[in-house]
Amino acid sequence: MSWGPSLCGVILAAGESTRMGSDKALLPWPPVVSGQPARASSGQTFLSAAISTLSEHTDMVIVVAGKNESTIASVVYASGAFLVRNADPTRGQFSSLQIGLQEVLSHGRDAAMVTLVDRPPAQAGTIQKLRKAFDDAAARSKWAVVPEYAGKHGHPIVLRREMIEKFLRASATATAREIEHEHQERIEYVPVDDPFVTLNVDTPQDYANLASQSLPQIK
Repeated sequence: MSWGPSLCGVILAAGESTRMGSDKALLPWPPVVSGQPARASSGQTFLSAAISTLSEHTDMVIVVAGKNESTIASVVYASGAFLVRNADPTRGQFSSLQIGLQEVLSHGRDAAMVTLVDRPPAQAGTIQKLRKAFDDAAARSKWAVVPEYAGKHGHPIVLRREMIEKFLRASATATAREIEHEHQERIEYVPVDDPFVTLNVDTPQDYANLASQSLPQIK
């Protein structure tokens, strides 16, 4: 089931993963860490799992790469997604967001579901809850839907065209958080029972900690 032809997935994957020491996009999913109990392999990576998750609920998926374009391209194309490069990811994550959202509009879509490659894929129930909230958002004059777990806001976020345009018109030195705060009355925060929406995996220890957790069923 899809949300309709206008919704496009966007995965931000242009970071250099300096604290991890290897590209986070290519980390095995579910986690595989030496010394931890072995799990059945799904043959997926953080990136391919994110593409798979978004593909079920969007018409197409765009991955924003940086210097890692050549190393992740095979995963992107094998997963049926599109690839665009941020030529200067040192400008920060907001620059990748703007590039991804511009691609959404360029492909004729007017809504986007955006997530980060260094975050485990959200659970199916979470996506379904965000979907329902997004379907109803226009009637409540909301431009965006954001998941919330334990008082923290996370990803994936779902954006209508009005919010997409606010992000695109912002200064390159702005941040997504600043834009959200400026239009907070237009954002609906949806409580979810899913710690993955706020969990960043930035270091080998973060990854090892994730591997020690009880994870939901992996497709």
